[in-house]
Amino acid sequence: MFVDSHCHLNYKGLVEQEREVLERARAAGVGAMLNISTRESEWDAVIGLAEREQGVWSSIGIHPHEADQHGDITSEKLIEKSQNPRVVGIGETGLDYYYDYSDRDQQKACFRQHIIAARETGLPIIVHTRDAEEDTAQILREEMERGAYPGVIHCFTASADFARIALDLGLYISLSGIVTFKNAKDLQEIAKTIPENRLLIETDSPFLAPVPHRGKTCEPAFVSNTAQFLADLKSVSIKQLAEQSTENFFNLFGKATRDG
Repeated sequence: MFVDSHCHLNYKGLVEQEREVLERARAAGVGAMLNISTRESEWDAVIGLAEREQGVWSSIGIHPHEADQHGDITSEKLIEKSQNPRVVGIGETGLDYYYDYSDRDQQKACFRQHIIAARETGLPIIVHTRDAEEDTAQILREEMERGAYPGVIHCFTASADFARIALDLGLYISLSGIVTFKNAKDLQEIAKTIPENRLLIETDSPFLAPVPHRGKTCEPAFVSNTAQFLADLKSVSIKQLAEQSTENFFNLFGKATRDG
């Protein structure tokens, strides 16, 4: 069994063929999928799919690109919405200085509200960081000092130093199809060092389709390709990697169940 720990099933490219996408995922051995929200307007749809479909779970959060449009987001609002039994994570949230679609101070404030919600609920925070390692690390550390919270760095593409910081804080690291790309040599070296009990795999679909699907719309079924690549990279069997990453997912996202 594989788990796609981060996908956007409500996004264009997947939502139009929702039934077929889910069927292909299950046929590929994907037993659970975490459907991620990025703005408040999609929370109900993301949760609704999780309520309808076995093996589909949901998160609620505000992507850093959307921070300027969600200045009213508070930890209280996140906590209230997370009471739904199909909501198992908080995010995705974080900092993105590559595009700078939202004011950096607003991104930081929004990020901290999500961490507070994660701490209060015990639900893992799902962290997006791009070209913002220093500030992301600072916020993660400061907030951890205020009280522990669980979490994962999703679609990891940062430095080895940042990986060590995240792991030292007790966070998990999730790898997407990017790790299969020919030009991802640095990321592949980092992947070799991630402890087996702290590794998740994801598609971030409909983006970032792994080899051999590059150029296509990504979908949860393709997580098996990333898993195979990582198994070869780490010199373990695909069965071992699938079992360990699946166990890791349910250890981190403890509200999700294997038979759900």
